[in-house]
Amino acid sequence: MLTPDQARDRAADIVSRATRSGADAADAVFAADAAIEVSVRLGQLEDVGRSENQELGLRVFVGSRTASVSTSDLADEALDTLVERAVAMAREAPEDRWAGLAPQERLMHGAPPLLDLDDGGEIAPAELRAVAEAAEEAARAVKGVTNSEGGGANASRVVWGLATSHGFAGAYAATGYGVSASVIAGRGETGMVRDYAHHTARRRQHLDDPMSVGRRAGERAVARVGPGRATSGAMPVVFDPRVGSSLLGPLAGAISGQAITRKTSFLLESLGERIFAEGILIRDDPHRPHGLRSRPFDGEGLPVSPVDIVSDGMLETWLLDSASARQLGLEPTGHASRGLGGSPGVSTSNLYLAAGVLPLDTLIGDIVEGVYVTELIGQGVNAVTGDYSRGAAGFRIEQGQITTPIAEFTVAGNLKEMFLHLTPANDLEFRHGINVPTCRIDGMTVASG
Repeated sequence: MLTPDQARDRAADIVSRATRSGADAADAVFAADAAIEVSVRLGQLEDVGRSENQELGLRVFVGSRTASVSTSDLADEALDTLVERAVAMAREAPEDRWAGLAPQERLMHGAPPLLDLDDGGEIAPAELRAVAEAAEEAARAVKGVTNSEGGGANASRVVWGLATSHGFAGAYAATGYGVSASVIAGRGETGMVRDYAHHTARRRQHLDDPMSVGRRAGERAVARVGPGRATSGAMPVVFDPRVGSSLLGPLAGAISGQAITRKTSFLLESLGERIFAEGILIRDDPHRPHGLRSRPFDGEGLPVSPVDIVSDGMLETWLLDSASARQLGLEPTGHASRGLGGSPGVSTSNLYLAAGVLPLDTLIGDIVEGVYVTELIGQGVNAVTGDYSRGAAGFRIEQGQITTPIAEFTVAGNLKEMFLHLTPANDLEFRHGINVPTCRIDGMTVASG
């Protein structure tokens, strides 16, 4: 597989071809990845898959006109044709006064931060099969598990390079390893319930033991057997960390530059205002060592650094790429995200809600009647108004205790009010790209299906 230096040089080469062919400016990304995945079911090998891809994306500017193209054909002749086509397309494109490369004086220079994303290792299919089998076997061994949807294990490595015509060229590599199990508990068409567990890590040594992943999957499924109906009404809703992280996605979308410039955000007038309770901290940290979304630079070649998006409950910043920053008369924030085609968008890196001070038992201890949500179904979020309504499953909270399983209910509210009434527990763990502790939100509407 290619090295980061080779990926960087591939991206720089296509940029040079573009400027020689008449583009006033250009940037390019080069991505190469290799992945292998093994799945088993009921102790038998079910599937082995391997993929390897190399692709290149080019964006060119002719004045304030722009065009983007991408290809997986990396032969010299094909690349020359691609460049000619891109420049011709740009000359016919409409003008966009906000489009352009990132400010040259803001580009990252010097050595990138050491993020420990690539362990350089390779893993054989037989080893992955053993991991998948161990996870499924541990899940099936949990008393009450009646069937299996399988165990899985995967490994991957990606190399990503970016180059611009005004002075940036960089690349990095990242490995990834995963293990999962999904099983069924209960019997009969109406009595069966499913649950799962998984873990992903950049370095193999940090991956959870497959047997512990399997046990979590089995125990979660068994705990959900025989669900009842939720009581309808206004009450506290407590979000398990594996679903609570979904609360930060709408926040990131609402403060993205595109949402603000288009005036399609429920937080449009909220910069510098209180949107969470006092003491709440939400941080984006691209420098987290071996983080699942760590990166040394953003999709436009700008340096990145940890930033407090919400500090003491106050909204501190928008998330801006260069185009939206120009339109708003602000500076880009290093959150540009670049795919192979089109212009950059915006994305967070390792986004997290900082832990609170209350243990889980204390967080729920005064709840007379509420729900503990472990699964969310559907989308149900209006990005313009903040209205929130999701199908859910989980457990009753009665007299300060998590008790019996419930299913087929809806939790609803408005994100502005939900954010203001959110209280985090002290149980934050960094296991995903977006991480939160257990979160309690008072005053939500629960409706039984």
